[in-house]
Amino acid sequence: MTQPRGRARHRRRRTALAVGLPLSLAAAGALAYGGALGMFGGDGWHTASAATVEARTTDARAADARTTNAQAADVRAAAPAWATEAADGFASVHALGQRGTYGGRDGRTVTVRTLADLERYATASEPYVIVVAGTIRMDPVGKEIRVASDKTIVGSGTSGHIVGGGFFLGPGVHNVIIRNLTIRDSHQGVWNDKEHDFDAVQLDGAHHVWIDHNDLRHMADGLIDVRKDSTYVTVSWNRLSHNNKTFGIGWTPNVVTDITIHHNWLRETEQRNPSTDNAARAHLYNNYLEDVPGTAITASYGNYARGKTRMVLENSYFQGVRNPVIRDSTAALVQRGSVFSGTSGRNESGGGQAFDPRASYAYTPDRADVVPALLKAGAGPRSTIGTTAAASGGAAPAAGVRTLTVAKGGGAQFTSVQKAVDAVPADNSSRVVISVAPGTYRETVRVPANKPHVTIAGSGGSRKDTVIVFGNASGTPRPDGSGTYGTSGSATVAVEADDFQARNLTVANDFDEARNQHVKGHQAVALRTAADRVVLDGVIVEGDQDTLLLDTAAKDRLGRVYVTGSYITGNVDFVFGRATAVIDRSVLTLKKRWDGTSAGYVAAPSTPAHRKGFLIHRSVVQGDVAPRSFHLGRPWYAGGDASLNPQVTVRDTTLGEAVKAAPWTDMGGFPWKGARFAEYRNSGPGAGPAGADRPHLSSEQAAGQEVGDWLGGWRPTAS
Repeated sequence: MTQPRGRARHRRRRTALAVGLPLSLAAAGALAYGGALGMFGGDGWHTASAATVEARTTDARAADARTTNAQAADVRAAAPAWATEAADGFASVHALGQRGTYGGRDGRTVTVRTLADLERYATASEPYVIVVAGTIRMDPVGKEIRVASDKTIVGSGTSGHIVGGGFFLGPGVHNVIIRNLTIRDSHQGVWNDKEHDFDAVQLDGAHHVWIDHNDLRHMADGLIDVRKDSTYVTVSWNRLSHNNKTFGIGWTPNVVTDITIHHNWLRETEQRNPSTDNAARAHLYNNYLEDVPGTAITASYGNYARGKTRMVLENSYFQGVRNPVIRDSTAALVQRGSVFSGTSGRNESGGGQAFDPRASYAYTPDRADVVPALLKAGAGPRSTIGTTAAASGGAAPAAGVRTLTVAKGGGAQFTSVQKAVDAVPADNSSRVVISVAPGTYRETVRVPANKPHVTIAGSGGSRKDTVIVFGNASGTPRPDGSGTYGTSGSATVAVEADDFQARNLTVANDFDEARNQHVKGHQAVALRTAADRVVLDGVIVEGDQDTLLLDTAAKDRLGRVYVTGSYITGNVDFVFGRATAVIDRSVLTLKKRWDGTSAGYVAAPSTPAHRKGFLIHRSVVQGDVAPRSFHLGRPWYAGGDASLNPQVTVRDTTLGEAVKAAPWTDMGGFPWKGARFAEYRNSGPGAGPAGADRPHLSSEQAAGQEVGDWLGGWRPTAS
């Protein structure tokens, strides 16, 4: 339904906010393609009425209260959420006496800044989470630290660099995570170097290894070598670039290796992309192979199934690559769903049925056509992984960090997210992490203002594994007969507490507009924030109209929000509110209306005149909608308040062809030219030159509109 632009819409919003209805708010994240693009795959959202959810017996409420009181006293100390995450893919399979891959999460967290300390903890017999803070240079050049079992080696934000060498995992080494690091520059000046075996990560007979979110480049030999019967390996979300022999698998006559390779960006790499020899099961999906034209590096081939390999290749994107997919006559290679753009030469499949990955683990591939934008936004090191401080040389996890566990089917402290929130002590002064097991949680969640320092984190291998979803809309009647929810009250997750974080999960509102045309008010919020210093890291926020409400506790209160590595999807004003918010390295996905039409608006800020509004930075705006059908934004003068000065800056962002040539428009009788709307250095088919209908910042103006200007001295870190 096309949303009317008149003042009546704003009056409805103002009423909902003024009444102070109970809220349901969640976290926003990286790329919300939603059901239309298959982000949620087979995760069925079971229906339940609001009355069913809220109608609990007196006995049940009393039992819940007793449970909550008892469990509130049992909040246990634990490592930060990123240190407890486990692998997906074949690395998650229980085998060889190892139950999945979780690294050193059962040990202490230590921070290292020297080669001596890194080697000391990486080679130790006991488990460790080892945070690399800063640049460590290998001495001698080419040194590969021999990592022992039960280790997580993780870069602190984007600062963890290993220069001139890498890591070696020998026979029998298991349960190792190498994550969020930049490993680079052991190159010895010879492109096809046959003398120096200086790899970034080498596995010889190891098992249960997860290599994730790294930047690997410019090494003397391989970036990743998985050799000599290494198995149960997952390689995910890495950037591999500027290398000759990139990613080799095999070096054995045995057909043993099981490996999952997904969401990796291979750019300017000549060979072994990867070369997979005698792998029992090689599952490759959602990878992006890019050969940039006009450079000195030209790919000789892409994915190669050699020997007796059985390979399944799905939904990847090959751009400009010669011989994108090749196989030996002895190999079995099944292809489905990939995109080939500007490729040439061999593109092969055949040799049998290979295998079914779903027989070993669950997964939901993204559509191939969105893979380039997805990986440009999300591959490589992330600023919010590995950033909880620990003293150099072996401090315990950050003081005061505690964990509550949630699992829908039992086996944890709580069976619902809200019950865990209820157990957080009022006015708590230290971080509480609510770790939510994979599953679909059909509930609303409210984090009240008196419960700051809460993190809600999915514990699965993917943000799609843990889903919090409900289906209220603005016009949905409340079960108690007290009226309707209003826009803000419709939120699935409502955050009113400062210093809140959400990580590695999906928050959705699945209100069905087509089936509810009789309802007046289709605004249906997935996540609402009304607090300061909110971090949404690696999340999906999915809905239709009014998906993500970034608000403040009051008009005169500051509310800063930092969204990174996330996905947000919707169609009408799906990022809106008066908060000061940065959406960084994320994907905003445009979605068709309930009736199949394409028209909409990304942002609707209601910024107070003396504050900053929304900054969309280093992100992607695109969707499966008609060309030139969406505006970047329109000004929301909430309640007709002419003192507001709405602001959106979109900079260094890729704009898809769905964006209109005149990307801003009026709203509710207020002209967009009276607001602060601007672009800077955008690219893509939806970008355009400066003009009267498309203001651009000058270089001088852009210098004052950086992320730091928005956050005002606050430096977000993950907990």
